[in-house]
Amino acid sequence: MRWFHRERRPDIWEVADDQPLGDIGAAHKIRDICASAGTIAERLVASGGRDAEKKLAADAERYQAAIKRALEIAMQISDDSMRDVSVSQIVKLCVQVDHLKTARVLLRTIRSEKTRAELVAEHPKLIDQDAAN
Repeated sequence: MRWFHRERRPDIWEVADDQPLGDIGAAHKIRDICASAGTIAERLVASGGRDAEKKLAADAERYQAAIKRALEIAMQISDDSMRDVSVSQIVKLCVQVDHLKTARVLLRTIRSEKTRAELVAEHPKLIDQDAAN
């Protein structure tokens, strides 16, 4: 029945920006994307039940689109410290879903040693075992 079928509202990362974002606007957009994708990440981690594979595939696709859009926006930020904070939010999102390879690559792009050290202290999984030996 199509009566009860609702159209899915577009996700925040699917909405096209009419104007270019400044550094602050871009940081806010990345924060919003990570918050929205965080709920998807929670569902991916706690998956189960009937039709889990089908739902997981759709959620995984939405999660990947969110990460991609957040990274595109982060590349446009010119202020180093603001970009580092934004990328650290993306790293935390990757760690939440155990995409450690992506998280480690993004961790290397963070220029601030303090921000990098805080992320590693918060998420010890980010320490690359091959590099540590």
